Amino acid sequence: MPNLAGLPRAAWHRIRTDAFGADPKGERLARIHRSPQFADGAFRNPLPTRRIVYERSPLEVTRAQLAADKTRRVPAAAVPLHRLLPVELAAPPASGLRLTWLGHATVLAELDGRRVLFDPVWGERCSPFGWTGPKRLHPVPLPLAELGPVDVVVVSHDHYDHLDMATVRALIGTGAVFAVPLGVGAHLEHWGVPVDRIVELDWWESAEVAGLTLTATPARHYCSRGPRTSALFLWASWVVSGSAHRLFHSGDTGYFPGFAEIGRRLGPFDATMMQVGAYSDFWPEVHMTPEEGVRAHLDLGGELLLPIHWCTFNLAPHPWEEPAERVVAAAQALGARLAVPRPGKPFEPVDPPALRLWWRAVAALPQADEELIVTGALTPGGLAPGTGPVTVAGSAATGGPATGSPAPASASAAAPTPGSAPVGAATTMGGSTAGAAAAAAGGTTANSGPTARRKAAAEDDGVTV
Repeated sequence: MPNLAGLPRAAWHRIRTDAFGADPKGERLARIHRSPQFADGAFRNPLPTRRIVYERSPLEVTRAQLAADKTRRVPAAAVPLHRLLPVELAAPPASGLRLTWLGHATVLAELDGRRVLFDPVWGERCSPFGWTGPKRLHPVPLPLAELGPVDVVVVSHDHYDHLDMATVRALIGTGAVFAVPLGVGAHLEHWGVPVDRIVELDWWESAEVAGLTLTATPARHYCSRGPRTSALFLWASWVVSGSAHRLFHSGDTGYFPGFAEIGRRLGPFDATMMQVGAYSDFWPEVHMTPEEGVRAHLDLGGELLLPIHWCTFNLAPHPWEEPAERVVAAAQALGARLAVPRPGKPFEPVDPPALRLWWRAVAALPQADEELIVTGALTPGGLAPGTGPVTVAGSAATGGPATGSPAPASASAAAPTPGSAPVGAATTMGGSTAGAAAAAAGGTTANSGPTARRKAAAEDDGVTV
């Protein structure tokens, strides 16, 4: 998205399109002013939060973005999607709960006989303009026309990578109810969503919709669809509870102690969908690192972690595959159960798929001697705790953990170095050998170079797509 912050007000209004949404008015605005989260003319975070840490020098952020290795920020080949077919969702989940990650923060959850769509974005760009802004790195695994009925659409906040005007307008025809944080309903109403199908909630408020209980819970972030932070729109994480299952969706958030309170009041959760990508040292207070995402999942009392908010858009300086590498390492180090399916692959959290390092097949791996090393036992339930962490060795070449965002101490202490004897099964990716972990993960070894990686991109867990 272009930098619009310096535009005069008159020029800003000339370029404003419907995609920017609308401001709250009337009773909606009065309710915002009554919110406990609203003070001194704006919504506030649970604790003091800076949108960008180095505010004294905005150019510093731009320079860092330009200096980052752009080849590492996108996949080197087509992302190996699972082309989701409607027939795969025709029968209800045997356990009563099924999740399908469709990319970025978009997740279709089928729980207790209802269908809930979180942060749906089918647009080609997360931008108010069709000609500029972050573009998709992979197609949506399921065309919107094939989605079928939806009972509830849940939106965490109004950023373009979470709230897409064209997608919202298309979903009006499903008859779904839209659940949003305070103020965000103004955008939806402006785009044609009937008022009686908009549920706006403040933090800790709940609503009963289609037999589900929806609760907006605190998050540490901000809202904006224009050049400046919006004062009148709230952001939220969400809890959705059915008759037998409970889910948590983080939206966008920095780490904060409030996750533990959410867990105490509304948990535990059968699954959490946690933001683990688009982090940076420049905005550490509004986005979590993968390690913080795992920590928040455990604070919440989550049973299974589904990492979201990575893979689909290039929104931060870190390498494209780094969120997946780091969340796997942190999950094993901390004993968290994890599922990292390819976009579009449905699964039931009670019986999650075996962990497969599918992203490595298409990652723009470093050309230096540093290697990506995986250690530890990969099991059908995820990563077996106590077998040693999965780590990225050689962070300088691989675009490893961002400065100031180290992996948990337990992971760092046990991490092998290139050339050392790893604990448990190990594989070297990008080098000349491949071991048991790659086989256990169902991955493709890299001893054939780029050709092998391109071939893996056209495979579906070993089955040709």
